Amino acid sequence: MTTYGTIPAELPRPSLSMIIRAREQLGSILGSQRKWEDMIKIQALNLPPNVNEAARRIRTNTVFFKTNYVIVVALLLFLTLLLHPVSLVIIAIIAGAWLLQYFLRDNPLSIYGFVIDRSTIITVLTLFTIAVFFLTDLMNNIMTGIFFGLTVVLLHGLFRTVDDLSAGDEKDVNGSQC
Repeated sequence: MTTYGTIPAELPRPSLSMIIRAREQLGSILGSQRKWEDMIKIQALNLPPNVNEAARRIRTNTVFFKTNYVIVVALLLFLTLLLHPVSLVIIAIIAGAWLLQYFLRDNPLSIYGFVIDRSTIITVLTLFTIAVFFLTDLMNNIMTGIFFGLTVVLLHGLFRTVDDLSAGDEKDVNGSQC
């Protein structure tokens, strides 16, 4: 085992079927998003007349625009982290640690002749990630971005009328499939 613990010069190439499968999954996820023109229709924005209508609008819009809302929250989280470059560096370090020590490692980790199993690596990486999140400002920055994104989504769901949304999707809100 002379190559144990070394980083390969070339990473294994993903197979064509893996790329096609990932592309299909991404396409199905993004395919469920609604048109942005439908979401940002100025004529469809107004105050709800009562609390029950407000709750109904939020429920219906959440189901109808759920993929769009996830994209909005992720974009606002990214923009929030972009304002804090140290947070991006910390996330890159954490992601690199996970990639190098868990995802890209084929052979078990050996330190001074002691073989360390995968469950120990997962535990150490998880504890490291949690410690870094709480000992730095990273958790605060992430929570700020998510809170800001959810606030935008909630306000949109509150003010966007649901009268012009298709009736087939409203069935998911009131009943069975969602």
